[in-house]
Amino acid sequence: MARLAVYKYLALLVLVLTVLVMVFTICGLLGGFFQPSNTALAMLVYALPLLLLANVVLLAYWLIRRKWHWAVMPALSLLCSVHYVGTFYQMELFGPNASNGSGLVVATYNVARFNNELSGFRAQDILAEMKRQQVDVFCIQEYKAKSGEHDNTSSYMEFFPYVAKGKDDMVIFSRFPILRTKTISFGETNNSAQWAEVNIRGKRIRVINVHLQTTGINRTLRQAAKADYQGELVEHNRVLRMIYGNYTQGMVIRGQQADLIAAERDDSKQPCIVCGDFNDVPYSYVYRTVKGPLVDGFRECGSGYMYTFRGNKQTRIDYIFHDERLKGQTYYKQNLTYSDHLPVFMKIQL
Repeated sequence: MARLAVYKYLALLVLVLTVLVMVFTICGLLGGFFQPSNTALAMLVYALPLLLLANVVLLAYWLIRRKWHWAVMPALSLLCSVHYVGTFYQMELFGPNASNGSGLVVATYNVARFNNELSGFRAQDILAEMKRQQVDVFCIQEYKAKSGEHDNTSSYMEFFPYVAKGKDDMVIFSRFPILRTKTISFGETNNSAQWAEVNIRGKRIRVINVHLQTTGINRTLRQAAKADYQGELVEHNRVLRMIYGNYTQGMVIRGQQADLIAAERDDSKQPCIVCGDFNDVPYSYVYRTVKGPLVDGFRECGSGYMYTFRGNKQTRIDYIFHDERLKGQTYYKQNLTYSDHLPVFMKIQL
């Protein structure tokens, strides 16, 4: 009798867990519709991968138990998450889109200031990769104009004759004429955005290059490591509180910056391409706001598993979106080791 009571109690706990996971999953999927100042909903977006895994486990549990009516809850949660899964994984069912013929090849890459090396090797090797990929418009974040005595901008302009310089480390290189440019300031921060209107065979396209607020996690960990190296007592709880505080503050700031980008996107009379380092995950407020009516290039013509941050191979934070009047042909990343990010490429049919 005691064993039966324990068995029923555990079954009840699993049922309660199933309900909670379903509720959290739905709230996470809706979290991107709300301002990041609502920290609880915003954080659930980042927990979605774990919640999906929990739903898979719970679905298997109820199916094994043959409790079909309870299995409906995790099944419904997974069904509602299909669109979310498509933002980082796409099955290649019918083969890649044709990439032959004319089209615009756009690339975005956070180059991490070429690791501050002085020889210019990284900058030149990245340029060589852009040539191999036949890139037409190259949006760079954390750009560095000089490596020691090497002038990176001059060497890049031998292949990309047109350049739009934004604030500090933002630049757009183009093989087509640049007609107008604008720097989008985010105030007292190292991050910013810019746009350039490019004349591509008589068609004007506004390309918006974005670098949103960083998470602050790496900076906090470096500070803690430095303090530990210097013999200072570092409390793990204090480090965790700092990470959480910096991350939530960064979410709010990125949300405000995303609103500015959306306004510039909507103000354009030309078709827009928005790309860059968003420092945020799919389905977040930042992702939804910046994308707006645009098309996520990866969902349109990408394949396989997409991540863009080398430090965490489960994170997609670099994107290329485009106007509905344009059509994507190919979308992919290259596993280069010159930065903590990976470059993303897209060929767009005009």
